[in-house]
Amino acid sequence: MTSPLLESLAAGFSGDPARRSLLDAALRDGLPGPRSERWKYTTLRALERRSFAPVETAPTVSPDALAHIDAPRLVFVNGLVDTTLSRLEDLPPGLRLDSAARSPTLPASRGDEDARHATGDDVFARLNAALARDGASLCVDAGAQVADPIHLVFIGAPTETDLAWHLRHRIELGEGASLRVVEHHLSAGPHRHLDNGLLSVLLGAGARLEHARIQHAAEGATVFTRTDANLQADAHYHRVDLELGGALSRHELNVRLEGERATLAAHGVLLAAGRSHLDTRLGIEHAARDTRCDLLWRGIGAGRGRAVFHGGITIHAGADGSDARLSNKNLLLSATAEIDTQPVLVIHADEVQAAHGATVGQLDPGALFYLRSRGLGKDAAKRLLTAAFCREPLAAIGDEALRAALEARIDAALEALSA
Repeated sequence: MTSPLLESLAAGFSGDPARRSLLDAALRDGLPGPRSERWKYTTLRALERRSFAPVETAPTVSPDALAHIDAPRLVFVNGLVDTTLSRLEDLPPGLRLDSAARSPTLPASRGDEDARHATGDDVFARLNAALARDGASLCVDAGAQVADPIHLVFIGAPTETDLAWHLRHRIELGEGASLRVVEHHLSAGPHRHLDNGLLSVLLGAGARLEHARIQHAAEGATVFTRTDANLQADAHYHRVDLELGGALSRHELNVRLEGERATLAAHGVLLAAGRSHLDTRLGIEHAARDTRCDLLWRGIGAGRGRAVFHGGITIHAGADGSDARLSNKNLLLSATAEIDTQPVLVIHADEVQAAHGATVGQLDPGALFYLRSRGLGKDAAKRLLTAAFCREPLAAIGDEALRAALEARIDAALEALSA
């Protein structure tokens, strides 16, 4: 069933017949409704009545907006790569970084991945597979150790018309390689654009990837992001997600622990304020022996904001020795905010360790009383406790400079709550 949203997105199609079939499938199936379990807590009724134009050109963004982001970096503005803002000179040995459109040797998509989305039930992944024309491609050769972080920057800039773009990204690390990536989703001013991104992460045996993602889009923005990661034996993926902005943001993180002893540490913060709706959905699969995942998420609901969290872990048959842990705690800071949390654990193997827990509550009155007895005002005591609560997912970050930068992002977002 079509809608103004899907019809407007289809107007930007310019691909081959295979992609046309993906688009036709999306138009035929339509947007998921309230009967879809995957979208039970996130309605698309308001979005489906809107229209977005395809991106033709991007406005100029001042380099001052990136003063806090070091090189090397790849920058997109409204879905188009900006070579004047990017810094791709003197890349470390063994690392290749560019937009897929500028470098055919760094493909942003593959046929087998498109085929998977043809039969999947994620309409926005299907639209991405049909409509994406560019994206960031980052490859590290086997054995290469990249010490300094690489920055991927995506900026939404104001225009007269609401725009939509679809970017297809890929990060691939060869056997024994290591890399740190910081992904920034920022705004250069108020806008109501739609950003639909899909990232594929492939980690070879023994590879290590540290990946921080900061989503701080404009108040009116709509952001759909999906990450699909595959980890080979002894690979390690450490990921931190900060969801701090946007009118509607949904992030889906799917990780398959494919090889023995592969490990995932995925931590995040959801800060739903104003009238924002932030949705995070995890799908973690243990497919081999002695794999481990550690999932820790903290959520804040303030104003009329709504935070949604689904933490799904599946331990497949034969994945004995797996160790899976999920913790999701949430704070309600106002009577009009809402938080929905749903931990799900499915086990088909013996000899595993697994634990999950989720809570929704308010600030500890005993801790508040203690801080106020030490001379802090009520608002200052609340800010201190809330900041400490949100910083917990950052504790495992070894890079002190990166951890401090992420803490500053959280503090600024919390400060805006009381402004």
